[in-house]
Amino acid sequence: MSLDVAALPEEVQRFARWLSTERRASPQTSRAYLTDLAAYAAYLSGVGVPIVPSSPVAVRGWLGREAGTNGPASLSRKLSSVRTFYRFLVKERLATGNPARAVQAPRRARRLPEVLPEADVAALVEAPGADEPLLLRDRAFLELLYSSGLRVSELTGLDLDDLDLREGLVRVTGKGGKERVVPVGGPAREALRRWIEEGRAALLAGVDGVGARGSLFVNYRGGRLSPRSVARRLDRWVTAAGIPRHVHPHVLRHCFATHLLGNGADLRGIQEMLGHASLSTTQRYTHLDWKRLADVYDRAHPRARSDG
Repeated sequence: MSLDVAALPEEVQRFARWLSTERRASPQTSRAYLTDLAAYAAYLSGVGVPIVPSSPVAVRGWLGREAGTNGPASLSRKLSSVRTFYRFLVKERLATGNPARAVQAPRRARRLPEVLPEADVAALVEAPGADEPLLLRDRAFLELLYSSGLRVSELTGLDLDDLDLREGLVRVTGKGGKERVVPVGGPAREALRRWIEEGRAALLAGVDGVGARGSLFVNYRGGRLSPRSVARRLDRWVTAAGIPRHVHPHVLRHCFATHLLGNGADLRGIQEMLGHASLSTTQRYTHLDWKRLADVYDRAHPRARSDG
């Protein structure tokens, strides 16, 4: 769709010149702004409201009409375009106020974390299940991701010294360099023991040089395992476990929190183990648990079922 800038109101044309000469916006950015403003100007013309001065009511009216064909993200962008436009007009003394400042952007729907059923997680972490070094390694990192709720970057950053198998603890360096200590469950401890004593030792024995000798998880060349390699190996075991969907390593962190909460764990304890600075971040897992309870209710309560 072509955009005739010369047909736009004079104020929008001046804004267009400012975008290209002073702000040096890219052609794509300029086009996005001007497309939004062309639609806004057409709406104002249709309802008999001048572009200067406009009003918050007019801005809300335009967004309300646009809501029929646009989601929250697109509406927020459109509102941002109008705000920037009026900010420019005020700065250039072409308008006395910014009517878009009084308009709130629509809230974006908060996506719930993706979670696998407990049976699927069990099938996934047990999928490697052999005695070869790389398979022992994969079993160990899958068990640890789920057992302790680690981010993949935290997992690959672990050194041998961070792990205390006797006490069942792992020291994790999270976002902002903050350290936390997280429990390691029994199956993960056994998988890690076998990896360190059998798989890792055998793998490094066949590698020239020292490699990443201090790293907990290493690749077949002896270097530190990368997050990309973890994701690639995870894809392999998702397929082997017969799970018909893509699973990102972070999904196991979501499973850790959701399954703990569903089995009675304390929310603040989960917050500490995940390393969340705010409890509100952890509370999103309660939505998943309530959804699960609602599903159970719908299946089990005699007055919730519809038998037609």
